[in-house]
Amino acid sequence: MTNLILAAVVALVAGLVIGVFFGRSGQGATLRQRRAEQQIEELRSEFTRYQAQVNEHFMESAHLLRRFNDAYRDVNQHMARGANRLCNDEDWMEELGQDSSGRLEHGNDETSEPPRDYAPKDDPDAQGTLAEDYGLKKGEKRAT
Repeated sequence: MTNLILAAVVALVAGLVIGVFFGRSGQGATLRQRRAEQQIEELRSEFTRYQAQVNEHFMESAHLLRRFNDAYRDVNQHMARGANRLCNDEDWMEELGQDSSGRLEHGNDETSEPPRDYAPKDDPDAQGTLAEDYGLKKGEKRAT
C-alpha cells in the first residue's frame, strides 16, 4: 500500500508540474496578445494626438493668413487714400491710370512677336517643327 500511495504522490507531483508548464505556455500567448493590444492602443492615441496637432497648426495658419490679408488690405487702402489726398495733380492721375492698365510701354512702336518654338512654313530651309539646324547657315554645325 505504501507503494500505491507513493505512486499516487509521484503522479500528483508530475501532474502539477505538467499543468504548470502548460499553463505558463498558454499564458505566454495571451500575455503577448495583451502587449500587442497595448501597443496598438498607444499608437492609436499617438496618432490621435498627431492629428489634433496638425489640425491646430492649419487652423492657426489660416487665422494668421487671414490677419495678414486684412493687414495687407489696410495698408493698400491707406496708400490709396494717401495718394488721392496728396497727389491731386491731374497729369499724375492720368499717368497712374495708364500704368494701372497693365501695359508696358516701350520707347518704340514696333510690335514685338513672341519667340517661336518651330520653323516657319514659308522658309525654304526649314525642315519642320523644332528643327535643330533652323537658323544656322548651310554647312554650319551647332556647337555642343
